[in-house]
Amino acid sequence: MANTTLDAPPLSSLTDRLVAARAASLALATATADVKNRALEAISRAVAGGAAEILPANALDLGNGRENGLTTALQDRLSLSESRLGALSAAVLEIVGLVDPVGETVRGRVLPNGIRIDQVRVPFGVVGVIYEARPNVTVDIAALALKSGNAVVLRGGSAAENTNRVLVGLIQDALASVGLPRECVQTIDEFGRAGAHELMQARGLVDVLIPRGSASLINKVVAESKVPVIETGAGVVHVFLDESADETWSVDIVQNAKVQRPSVCNALETLLVHRGSAARLLPPVLARLRADGVVIHADNEARALFPDSVAATEEDWQTEYMSLDLSVRVVSDIDEAMEHIRRYSTHHTESIITNDLSHAERFLNEVDSAAVMVNASTRFTDGGEFGFGAEVGISTQKLHARGPMGLPELTSTKWLVRGSGQIR
Repeated sequence: MANTTLDAPPLSSLTDRLVAARAASLALATATADVKNRALEAISRAVAGGAAEILPANALDLGNGRENGLTTALQDRLSLSESRLGALSAAVLEIVGLVDPVGETVRGRVLPNGIRIDQVRVPFGVVGVIYEARPNVTVDIAALALKSGNAVVLRGGSAAENTNRVLVGLIQDALASVGLPRECVQTIDEFGRAGAHELMQARGLVDVLIPRGSASLINKVVAESKVPVIETGAGVVHVFLDESADETWSVDIVQNAKVQRPSVCNALETLLVHRGSAARLLPPVLARLRADGVVIHADNEARALFPDSVAATEEDWQTEYMSLDLSVRVVSDIDEAMEHIRRYSTHHTESIITNDLSHAERFLNEVDSAAVMVNASTRFTDGGEFGFGAEVGISTQKLHARGPMGLPELTSTKWLVRGSGQIR
């Protein structure tokens, strides 16, 4: 079967849509928290009650994806079900309960001359998002953008085009029901790759661009965009089992980090093990993983301790598998573990399992990633788990935002200056 799409609405130029988004952003920037929350409640109801429209469109996208060779990991991210729609609806309601960041005072003071200055949070304006095969992102980012006062333009990729069109239609109807412009949330999927390129060039109409997806997609946006970019990164995620690591914790944390949902960016990809604990920890840890179907790509020392594995290559240390595959390496000490992480990490999430307080503090202080953990699964690097509601993405850069991005990360600031006739 050839690529199939549901009937699309008449096209307007992409520039027209961006201009409409700019106009909508001005209305949204002054909307009260009550109006924005009522819009989110309407979106939550629409998603929860929209299975009859959403799931057939999603099935169409999944069928196209299978015929076009979409990877198993991307098929998992693309797939929606009634339970996933329920979770998305609940996540939107969580955002309703969060404090509106717009207008929050970051800092302020009265100068010696009597002038009052306050730095307050304001929306970016128009946020562009480029992602692939993730219809959950359509709902999550639309909700976060609305609560933070931003219009959003979505390029969700051809793999999810039918699903995204239905979702955006439902979201726009919800916006209209509370008196907000439908253009606060728009999709430009029907403009294809040319539309994505135009979005990247739309400096002046789009205030910030956020890519979510594969390393190649993110790198392309960072390299080609004229719009400022907040980079969300790929996840070559590490766990280090220190010499003092508890066996039960090691088995459970590694299994959870790798197996619970291997297709996501906070899933474990490389396991490092202290030579002093390798004989004790590797057999039970890897046996649990093999029982769950994980393919072990191990170095020579690890293979000697766990023969049911394949030989690791240099490429394995650099790979974000997003599948039931794991690379395993034995290291001499914590210094070699941190050196391996410095060389191969994408600066997303790293965790150490240890009972040595000095090693825990060294790992926290010396590992340069967006989230660094002690005795916890890497799966906790998530906006929902951190209490942010849904998330925009996991930023792996250092400017403006780092780690899970919630509502405050979708705002900038401006200075309000109140005087009474002062001159300089």
